[in-house]
Amino acid sequence: MTLETVRLLLRPWREEDAADLYEYAKDPAVGPAASWPPHTSVENSREIIRTVFSASETYAVVLKATGQPVGCVGLLFEGNSDTPLEEHEAEIGYWIGVPYWGQGLIPEAVRALQQRCFEELGCTRLWCAHKEDNQKSRRVMEKCGFRYHHTEYDKPCELLGTVETLHFTCLTKEAWKDAVHAVE
Repeated sequence: MTLETVRLLLRPWREEDAADLYEYAKDPAVGPAASWPPHTSVENSREIIRTVFSASETYAVVLKATGQPVGCVGLLFEGNSDTPLEEHEAEIGYWIGVPYWGQGLIPEAVRALQQRCFEELGCTRLWCAHKEDNQKSRRVMEKCGFRYHHTEYDKPCELLGTVETLHFTCLTKEAWKDAVHAVE
């Protein structure tokens, strides 16, 4: 499945994307902010594509203008998330390479996935969390209609071997519909 926005294509990752993925995922400003370690090689990125990014509803964020993947956005469902999700709920996660920060690309991608989540996948609630020090991610959530729900302290982050404070936000289908209709 491929989703299209004004500037982006959201499509499944391909093994041939490994070099582009590594280019952005090796940056220590990217992965740790999203609770994963920087990639160590193109082969490491290829393995992530084969294992983690092969999950359904995980998309490469591809610039239409260049055809290059520059980030990732995806949904997790009950049983596949560290967040205790109920039936008809999902969690959204995202990241984008540093050269593309501040351009509104991730909010554009998140909005496309929100629409898919609520209109096509039958979700009633969408969750998103950010680490205490990740204010850029918090701003994406705000721009996309998520509202603060709660904070969890001393959450182990196994991939980084750290303990984090996470702020959880959520968006209900009803609130999403209201926001969409307010814009129309």
